[in-house]
Amino acid sequence: MKKEKRVFTPEHRESILKEASREGKTETCRKYNLSPSLLRKWQHKYENSGLAGLSNRYKRVDHQARETELENERLKRIVAKQALELEVMAELLKKTGVHPMKK
Repeated sequence: MKKEKRVFTPEHRESILKEASREGKTETCRKYNLSPSLLRKWQHKYENSGLAGLSNRYKRVDHQARETELENERLKRIVAKQALELEVMAELLKKTGVHPMKK
């Protein structure tokens, strides 16, 4: 039997914590099928940051946007490398006194 991942909203987590303080942690854990350590973790986050602490802190990554960012970084490195090569070549030409022919 496949186990489904449950998602609790911050408001639902808060109501579970309040219920645990009223009715007891053990009974609440059994009722919602939660581990006591998860309930303690939620309690700690709630005490430190309030309702905002109970929200998920990670955000979903858009893979297409990430690929575009990586491609932009790669292209920027290529342009920077070419600019550096042109600058070095210009410096060498200045030192040798050879000027490119003008048309």
